[in-house]
Amino acid sequence: MRIGFVGLGIMGKPMVRNLLKAGHEVIVYDVVTPNVELMVKEGAIAASSSKAVGEQCSLVITMLPNGPHVLSVCIGENGLLAGMKPGSILIDMSSIAPLVSQQVEKACVEHSIRMLDAPVSGGEPKAIDGTLSIMVGGDEELFKEVYDVLNVMGSSVVLCGKVGAGNTTKLANQIIVALNIAAVSEAFMLSTKAGVDPEKVFAAIRGGLAGSTVMNAKVPMILEGNFKPGFKNVLHIKDLDNAIETGHSVGAPLPLTVAVMEMLQNINLDGHGQDDHSAIVTYYEKLANTMIRKS
Repeated sequence: MRIGFVGLGIMGKPMVRNLLKAGHEVIVYDVVTPNVELMVKEGAIAASSSKAVGEQCSLVITMLPNGPHVLSVCIGENGLLAGMKPGSILIDMSSIAPLVSQQVEKACVEHSIRMLDAPVSGGEPKAIDGTLSIMVGGDEELFKEVYDVLNVMGSSVVLCGKVGAGNTTKLANQIIVALNIAAVSEAFMLSTKAGVDPEKVFAAIRGGLAGSTVMNAKVPMILEGNFKPGFKNVLHIKDLDNAIETGHSVGAPLPLTVAVMEMLQNINLDGHGQDDHSAIVTYYEKLANTMIRKS
């Protein structure tokens, strides 16, 4: 199948690789030319613009940083909808505000384009493995039609509701992940300050009720002081900003989300914006003047 793909960042590149491995022909575009050149070397075909991708493909996937980028790529001048034919399918896999997804869907309806929002969770490691969790919003029949394509990139593909439901689910996911990392950081700072080896604490509690996928992924990074980004702090700030905005719009109280957002903003100012979100621990390390590391 010929698939268009716009957005070749940390997540987009491995997702394209998995589509290529599955035997699909992939037409790609990104404003960062070296990213396009890299994907071409690996078997993709370059397009000159988002519009050009839309002209060549009946199914287009976007994976972009935030809502304004999605609006520009999809409905802006020389954007996808200017090139896509009626009946074509747009799957936006970006993590954006649900209201923006619905805005894009409205424009798609006006062009007789079918749309799903399908943000993902799992970061770069699961994008590489093709084991992302994909949260989808849109029509059930359309979901069934593209399920096999999504399943190439993810091990969990779930329809959550109408367009916008995918990104609402993603925001819920991002709240839980951020609060989990903050809780892990707080708890391991307690054990470290009390003189208990954090490696032993991890070994003792990871199999109990406090254990989680987040703990298993992030504590080893914290203990090594390895903040190489699988998911950048600046992107988590973006997600929590969208969550807080959405919470305000629907009347959902988010006091813990706001507290962790302040931690993320603080470590961003300290130069950790491009680091992995496990660097939330540095907020606690700065306050306590103590580092949580392997002994």
